[in-house]
Amino acid sequence: MTLLLITLLTFAAFTVIPGDAALSKLDMDATEEQVEALREEMGLNDPLPVRYFQWLSSALRGDFGDSYQYSNVTVAELLATRLPVTLILAILSLILILVISLPLGILSAMYAGKWLDTLINQVSQVVMAVPSFFLGMLMTYVFGLVLKWFQPGAYISPSEDFWGCIRYMIFPAIAVALPKIAMVVKFLRNSILSELHQDYVRTARNKGARSFRVLYSHVLKNALIPVITFLAMVIAEILAGSIVVEQVFGLPGMGRLLITSISARDYPVVQAIVTYITAVVVMINFIVDILYQFVDPRVRTEV
Repeated sequence: MTLLLITLLTFAAFTVIPGDAALSKLDMDATEEQVEALREEMGLNDPLPVRYFQWLSSALRGDFGDSYQYSNVTVAELLATRLPVTLILAILSLILILVISLPLGILSAMYAGKWLDTLINQVSQVVMAVPSFFLGMLMTYVFGLVLKWFQPGAYISPSEDFWGCIRYMIFPAIAVALPKIAMVVKFLRNSILSELHQDYVRTARNKGARSFRVLYSHVLKNALIPVITFLAMVIAEILAGSIVVEQVFGLPGMGRLLITSISARDYPVVQAIVTYITAVVVMINFIVDILYQFVDPRVRTEV
């Protein structure tokens, strides 16, 4: 129902926002007759309910129509070339986030109030305050122009050279991941410290359990609940396409395609990308609801 409602609202929005898809496809010298003929050919003169249900019936079969901006290219073909770029960026970013943030968050909580905790907090605060686009520009200058570790703007397709693509994508992945790492560290640290003051922790310690075992066997599971919620939002955001980072590094991903399609009034492409983003958010939230039940036995669905 969420997916259906969002597609309907998005489709309806195209009828009220400024701009004409037919006029955008033609040049400014086109006559009114040419524009009207193209509008008729594109089906833009049909009533909104008719156009929506025609689109919906085709979308359910995997047919999102043809792009207005790219001649003789279907929307499905266009997305198929852009989606792998965003997926690779998302997977690399997520790996970096998990591998770095979880150990740092645990260390920060274990040594709360000590110099290591202070150092992690200060670095996290600085990194969290720096926008991803500035990190991308900084990394492009330092690692691309100065150290020559990669050639800025020279994106390599995974079909041409998979490992070359991975090497290039590491840098935008770091730009995307760093602010998220700092946020996850803060979330996890605060969540662990909150759980450490619960009665079950005091009981476990009174029974002689070591602090390390209490942390990993009891506290960490409960502390991961809010972290999983935040990670779900992060994953959905990354899978939707990191628009600014893709622009900085010249990546032909979903976010960049969305911006160019909105500018060109390429409504079939925009509609398909919005549908994809909505589906990702709904799916991630569903998976998180399932994970809650595995991580915390107190969260159960009564049947």
